[in-house]
Amino acid sequence: MIVISNLNKTYKTPKGIVTALENINLRIEKGDIFGIIGFSGAGKSTLIRCLNRLEEPDSGSIEIEGKVITQLNQTELQQARRKIGMIFQQFNLLDSKTVFQNVAFPLKVAGHPKPYIQKRVREILDLVQLSDKENVYPFQLSGGQKQRVGIARALVNEPDVLLSDEATSALDPQTTYSILELLKDINRKLHLTIVLITHELDVLQHICNNMAVIENGRIVETGSVDKFFLNPESDTAKRFVKIIEYYRDKRMVMEGTGAGI
Repeated sequence: MIVISNLNKTYKTPKGIVTALENINLRIEKGDIFGIIGFSGAGKSTLIRCLNRLEEPDSGSIEIEGKVITQLNQTELQQARRKIGMIFQQFNLLDSKTVFQNVAFPLKVAGHPKPYIQKRVREILDLVQLSDKENVYPFQLSGGQKQRVGIARALVNEPDVLLSDEATSALDPQTTYSILELLKDINRKLHLTIVLITHELDVLQHICNNMAVIENGRIVETGSVDKFFLNPESDTAKRFVKIIEYYRDKRMVMEGTGAGI
């Protein structure tokens, strides 16, 4: 379970103080696939990066699986981060290392023995369907394969929570679908809690059970994904749904026009 209480984050800029997060309160149940959606600049990435303290909040608390992350010293935080996997939009792979070496890297840093590393990395590569790619380098992989390596690396330390920072926004629709199916499979097999930020409604609808809408650094709506689409309450949610309706209607008109040619 993740419990965020009264979380605040500001940045100092040449033009003054900018509020990125304001009084965030959120509860994410263990084993859920939880989406956080908002337009660019709403505070999505700041929020998810506060969960593992890649960004330091100004105030408030974050509790993950009974451990208050915001109270840990640096040594304790390093240990806690091993149980919080993270996948990124741009993959963040080491170009000079093979797939196997990229996935093994967190285990080597943690000091695990070589036999365990070999066994664990091959287990995870099998899970993400990349067993045949362990000796190739990132430049030899497609975007979807690179993201699978990123997911494998995030899972190799057996985390309790997986954070996804716009992990599919650099991928084409077909590859996005395959990655979302993989995440659903991982959630089912490993009982992981997945927190996924996105501005893509297809992603939210396809994979998430519950969600929150963030607007100008504040949570303005929470609930099930079905509620979001059927009965949006916040201005941001209504704008997203209008976008869907606009493109759906436009596609129907185009298909209708084509059918008459």
